[in-house]
Amino acid sequence: MHYQKIFFLVILIFMSAFLISNQLENTENISILVNNSGPFIGTSIPYQSGFDGSGIVVSIIDTGIDLNHPDLEGKIIGGYDFVDNDEMPEDTNGHGTQVAGIIAANGNLKGIAPNSKILMYKVSEDGESVPSHLIIKAIEKSIEDGADIINISLGINQTNTKIDQAVNKAVKNNIFVVTAAGNFGPELNTIGSPGINPNAITVGATFNNVTNSLVSTFEIEGKTFNVFPMVGTQSLAEPITSQIIFGKYGRVHDLLENNFEGSILLIERGSDIENEIVYFSDKEKNAADVGAKAIVVYNNKPGIFFGELIHEYVDEGYNPTIPALSLSREDGLLIKEILQSDTKGILDVFYHPDFVAYFSSRGPVSPFYIKPDLVAPGAFINTTDINGNYKISSGTSFAAPHVAGTAALILQKNPQLSPQELKSILMTTSEIVYDQFDDRFPIEVSGNGRIDASKAINAELIIMPPNLIFDLSPANQIQTKNLKIKGIGDESLSIRFEESHVADFDYNLDNENLVINAKLTEQSLGEFESRIFVNHNEIDYHMPIIVRVSEGAITINEDGGKLSIDVSSPSSWSYAKISIINKETGKTFTDSIVPGKNSELTVYQPGEYWIEAEIDRTLSAYATIQVEKIEHSEKNLANMLNLPEKPILIISAIMIVTAIVGLLVRRRY
Repeated sequence: MHYQKIFFLVILIFMSAFLISNQLENTENISILVNNSGPFIGTSIPYQSGFDGSGIVVSIIDTGIDLNHPDLEGKIIGGYDFVDNDEMPEDTNGHGTQVAGIIAANGNLKGIAPNSKILMYKVSEDGESVPSHLIIKAIEKSIEDGADIINISLGINQTNTKIDQAVNKAVKNNIFVVTAAGNFGPELNTIGSPGINPNAITVGATFNNVTNSLVSTFEIEGKTFNVFPMVGTQSLAEPITSQIIFGKYGRVHDLLENNFEGSILLIERGSDIENEIVYFSDKEKNAADVGAKAIVVYNNKPGIFFGELIHEYVDEGYNPTIPALSLSREDGLLIKEILQSDTKGILDVFYHPDFVAYFSSRGPVSPFYIKPDLVAPGAFINTTDINGNYKISSGTSFAAPHVAGTAALILQKNPQLSPQELKSILMTTSEIVYDQFDDRFPIEVSGNGRIDASKAINAELIIMPPNLIFDLSPANQIQTKNLKIKGIGDESLSIRFEESHVADFDYNLDNENLVINAKLTEQSLGEFESRIFVNHNEIDYHMPIIVRVSEGAITINEDGGKLSIDVSSPSSWSYAKISIINKETGKTFTDSIVPGKNSELTVYQPGEYWIEAEIDRTLSAYATIQVEKIEHSEKNLANMLNLPEKPILIISAIMIVTAIVGLLVRRRY
């Protein structure tokens, strides 16, 4: 799997190089091309109202910046090089300069917030080796230097508690923190720190408003198959409906045994002859020469791949003339098996800029909150590069600064917004995104949706939280959640729920408090997605809802921070591990219970707590509780650790004796 990820990143690099060679031949086009993604997310609306990021300071934690780039002249007001320990965060890699250009360039290229200012903190030389302690230092320095926004397009593909604590500290200091989700998709559970942090806004990547943002569909007898257009394939004016014929490996002699005129050719990748190389471009040309309308190449090993028709070994003058698509080996063998003399397929290749990029990291990261939060253009992004140049780049690293730049526009208009309020505005005004089959992307892929600067700048409501999770079970069939809606005037709200086949929703609006009830209607286990829509002054706000249905249930009685926790399940169980997590600090308390015995745990800080019960290691149940008031204090170590006092005294005595013996031994030598 690791090699597949590396291969795909190589393909992205090639795609970027191909675009550069085609799009930058005429430098007069640069001023137009570099602004594709900005207008696509609606930045022209804030600009028309005079919002361009003026007065907002954005900290960028990255590989440094080209200090002499003409488009970034006058933008850099401070920073530090934590790699070389000096005041000159010079970029020798390009990654940081590319991020900075998307946010704040103001020259030939216009960033999302062209009049914002930059603090640049260099924490990596190459963008690959990123020491976590330097990220933490840069966050601390950002707080000290007065940043309004922090953009972190670097990270680690694992959880790092210290980085998350630093992010939390920045948010407490009223700094809005934007992080990239990472480039480890399309597998799930691939977001690491700092993107995993619930208080940051974590951004995945979509395609962009360029002609290369293509997706494909392939349907046979009502069944759809995932196919990906190869680099060099063009969009179709209309879908191809044609007979599917197997063409072996797509070599010239493979295509002499049949009439392939007007067909869709199913071809296996590679060759059956050792060390023989058959390029995708060769397969495409051979298929076109025998009159095929398209080729679908399935992998010669498990999984799917991302192919390219344009490469350094193509024949001079070669140009693809028919669509070429890649398919997984599993699907390819399935199609090959069902092929008959009249088996027809429907194939389409079309422009789709809001498609979530294959490389974009996915959630989930926790049972208690949703990641990623948003997606933004992150493929084929024109931006600044080192040595005064420009470059087309792809990755969630370049989606995140679209959100940071948009946040700067919103903060300029509403400087009093807290990070949580700003995050909510950006999420609830986003555009819902759909896949190639016009099905909505799951929340763990796209979060709330693709950022929309035009709706966000005009938002008059702040709805918190920006999404909801309900935990229902046969034992707890009704649950209530509250949304706080700030900014309601005399205008009425229109509220509706998307239909769910597992739960019914109703609501009651009392001033700024929207009380939502979810009632279980079908005993289907699993997670189910729905949405709530709020219309106010012609702006639609939307919040994803996850309804999680489990066999097990948690019952909590709370009294001044003392929690009595019970677990129920329709089937017999013998053991459950209870974990209580402080949302703010991450501090975790654990206990174990058996049927007929409650868990008695004590917490010492008010706030929200997440409770997870792992029942017989096969079944999980979840709950949340808000502790408003603490009516006790941390009197001793036993209370702090939720352990009986006698064992604590024994352990303490042993530790004291051990220390004394150690001192005596040291004195003898």
